[in-house]
Amino acid sequence: MIYDAAIVGNGPAGLSAATVLKARGKNIIWFGPKEMSSKIEKAEKISNYPGLGTITGHELNEHFRDHIKELDIGITNKFVSKISDFGGHFTLLADNEMYEAKTVLLAAGIAVAKGFDGEKEYLGRGVSYCATCDGMFYKGKTLAVYCGDKNFIPEVSYLANIAEKVYLFSPDGKMTVPENNVEIIDGRLVKILGEKRIEKVELSNNKEIAVDGVFILRNAIPPEELLPGLELDGPHVAVNRQLHTNIEGCFAAGDNTGRPYQIAKAVGEGNVAAHEMLEYLAKTTNS
Repeated sequence: MIYDAAIVGNGPAGLSAATVLKARGKNIIWFGPKEMSSKIEKAEKISNYPGLGTITGHELNEHFRDHIKELDIGITNKFVSKISDFGGHFTLLADNEMYEAKTVLLAAGIAVAKGFDGEKEYLGRGVSYCATCDGMFYKGKTLAVYCGDKNFIPEVSYLANIAEKVYLFSPDGKMTVPENNVEIIDGRLVKILGEKRIEKVELSNNKEIAVDGVFILRNAIPPEELLPGLELDGPHVAVNRQLHTNIEGCFAAGDNTGRPYQIAKAVGEGNVAAHEMLEYLAKTTNS
C-alpha cells in the first residue's frame, strides 16, 4: 500500500496536519509514541495556548487524545529511523518495517539530545543511527552501541547477532540484553576517535575501547541523517513560507522549522503544511 501522506511526529504540528488530511479523506499513516508529546506532557503550566487559559501539559495532551479518538485517527507507535526519496514517493523504515507514501511531513520536533564528541565527524565513517540499515556491514566485527531507550533493546539484540562483540552503553548503565556477546560498560561514552574511520571510543574514566563501528540508538535522529539530502538552516529544517523543504513532496512543521518553540506556532504550521500537501497531491495525481 502507498499512503497519500506519512506524518512523522504526533505532537501539535502532526495532530493539526492529521486532522486536516483526515477531513479531506486522505489515506495517511501517522508515526509517534502512544503517550503523545513527552515535551508537552512534562510541562507544569501552559498559559499561552489560545482559548484554554492556564492548563497543564498533561491536561492538554488529554484534549489532544480525546480529539484523536473523536476523529478515529490511528497512530502507529513505531520509530522512523530512515526515510528515502525515490522521486515521486518515499519509503520509511520504522521498527524494521517498510512503508511507502506519496508525501511526508516531518513534525517530530527538534533533537535536544547532546551528541557525543566525534559523532557528526564520523557519520558515515563508522557512526550509524539505524541498526537494520547498516548492521550487516559489521558482521563478525566489534561494536559500541549507545541505547538511549529500552524500546531499542531489540535493535541491540539484532546487532549482537551480527557482530562478534558488542559493548553496550546506556544512560544509567543498567540496561541488559540476553545475548552472551554483549558487555555492559560501567562508564559513559564521551568521545569517538579514529583517523579515516572509527577506531576506538573513549569513556568518562579515560579508558579506551577499540571498535569497528558505533551505533547510536536514541529517540532523536539528526534530520539530515533521517532523510539524506535534506537542506538545513542551522539545526532546523530549511522551509519556505509554505513549509516546503528542498525535497519535492516533503514538508516540515513545528519546532524543527525554528523558533518560536510554541504550541500555537506548531499547530498553525501543521495546518498550512497539510493544505500544501493536499495541493501537491492534487497536482501530481492530475499531471
